[in-house]
Amino acid sequence: MPPMFHVSSVRNRASIQRHGLDWTRMLDAPGIAGSREPEATGVYLVPDRFTAQFFVRLNNTGGPVDVWTVDDVPADDLVVDDCTGFGYVPYRIGRDRLTLHDRDLPPPPPPPVVIDAATGSGRVVGALTITSADGIATEQPLYLYPRGSDG
Repeated sequence: MPPMFHVSSVRNRASIQRHGLDWTRMLDAPGIAGSREPEATGVYLVPDRFTAQFFVRLNNTGGPVDVWTVDDVPADDLVVDDCTGFGYVPYRIGRDRLTLHDRDLPPPPPPPVVIDAATGSGRVVGALTITSADGIATEQPLYLYPRGSDG
């Protein structure tokens, strides 16, 4: 059977090398989509490198990611997540079935700047987190306005 692939934050590497893939150990780094808790009781896997690259580009962990090759997983073991349409196995995967395939892949670049050509108006292109002196963080939209615009 061909290998499957798993994408994870670099911050999980030492734990994965020690314990394998185990969703209950999701403590230090968010999931690829940015979640702080497992979205399923299992380990998400993809069947090919092309789909793994989709998750590399999706990376919302705040840092680089690793791609792991996972051996000996029957395709029939995959459970399709009703919310995402992606598959996971409802069991832990031991470190002896893992190989670090790609390491330290950078997070995706910021979204492209978009300006409405018809109106010349600016668009929201991201967000800025502002932390007050008392430690309260608020997120504010970042706008881009073309030169000469009074935005």
